[in-house]
Amino acid sequence: MSYLFSADFKFRTWRRLWIALAEAEKELGLPITDQQIAELKAHANDINYDDAERREREIRHDVMSHIYAYGLQAPSAKAIIHLGATSAYVADNTDILQMAEGLKIVKQRVVNVMAKLRDFAWKWRGTPQLAFTHFQPAQLTTVGKRAALWLHDLLLDFRELEFRQSQLALLGVKGATGTQASFLNLFEGDESKVHRLEKLVAEKIGLRRSVAVSGQTYSRKIDAQVVSALSDFGQSASKFAYDMRLLQHLHEIEEPFEEEQVGSSAMAYKRNPMRAERMDGLARHLIINALNPAMTAATQWFERTLDDSANRRIVIPEAFLAADAIALLYDNIVGGIVVHEDVIAGNVRRELPFMMTENLMMEGVRRGGDRQVLYERVRIHSQAAANGDNLLNRIASDRLFGIDRKTMDAMAKPENYTGLARQQTERFVTEEIDPVIQEHEVVRGPAEVRV
Repeated sequence: MSYLFSADFKFRTWRRLWIALAEAEKELGLPITDQQIAELKAHANDINYDDAERREREIRHDVMSHIYAYGLQAPSAKAIIHLGATSAYVADNTDILQMAEGLKIVKQRVVNVMAKLRDFAWKWRGTPQLAFTHFQPAQLTTVGKRAALWLHDLLLDFRELEFRQSQLALLGVKGATGTQASFLNLFEGDESKVHRLEKLVAEKIGLRRSVAVSGQTYSRKIDAQVVSALSDFGQSASKFAYDMRLLQHLHEIEEPFEEEQVGSSAMAYKRNPMRAERMDGLARHLIINALNPAMTAATQWFERTLDDSANRRIVIPEAFLAADAIALLYDNIVGGIVVHEDVIAGNVRRELPFMMTENLMMEGVRRGGDRQVLYERVRIHSQAAANGDNLLNRIASDRLFGIDRKTMDAMAKPENYTGLARQQTERFVTEEIDPVIQEHEVVRGPAEVRV
């Protein structure tokens, strides 16, 4: 991802675009020679940065500076580099190519995480665990069902990333204000050649579609949509990371903690969830970053203004780099996640009597009790139990319920209070997750966290 948004990738792509334009114009009859094309190709990758940077300090224009530098290396082709084009031809088409490749990388990262999380959800699909609302124990779920919730968010993200990738199209060859007037002039009014030129360039570059209409630039809504999809993934990853931090606080489930890892400079005993914390920090940046391209799209003037340029050069690479880093952290955590079954079971046992109260009310009604009266008695007994009394003992001694303690003990099986959590997880994994994983090559090795 870092190389994709590097200067080297960017300027090599500019030269690819200039070569594709020259080749297509030659094929359509413009006076461009094989020697000129060959000279351009000979210097496609050995960019003379010093010449370009020196020229840019003089003229304050990056595209013209690189045209000048390319012309120094390919003097026979100097006159035909960028023929008929405007700066957006190389800048915007490169941006689209970068985003298309960037989305491929993020999609692959997400699939990798989904594959590992799928295995985790399947393994623990039937293990009872406390479920929370308001971070207060509510009912029981399973460890695997909670993982299925994380997986579901990732599935939504994957589909959105896939859709955004499918919708990307090049700016093409549109000219100074999007009317293609310069190319129409080059081909002496032959409209068919202008259309053919755009198709040829797109085929040579490898992204066959170009937008149907544009100003000087492609619509900046495209940037907003792509970064929004990355932000969606950031939201899901952040939710997972917050859950992990809470679970680590409960000592139920932990992120990997290496043998010599240090949790605190002062408190040697600490096991801080540094990976999840880093995920949340990066995700916050990515989520907020989605506002930048949205504001840029909203404030463009007519066929183009230039206040987008400096903003986009920061925002788009940072969004992809943040999403990439978050995905690697997510992968690293899921690949080494630690489940403390005894702690989970102990927490379940502590709260299970409260989870049983609805069933106890129904059993009391079956034995002749009044549901509304029993509800009030449960409320009273529960409040007392919160202060240390044994809830099941109190209910067993309450004649209004008519339930003995032996019956209650027989009812106190955690797996009886997880509903369809296991079945839901199995169905979701086999019907929705497995098909995605089977359609894509999964990289299952460990994801390294570089501190």
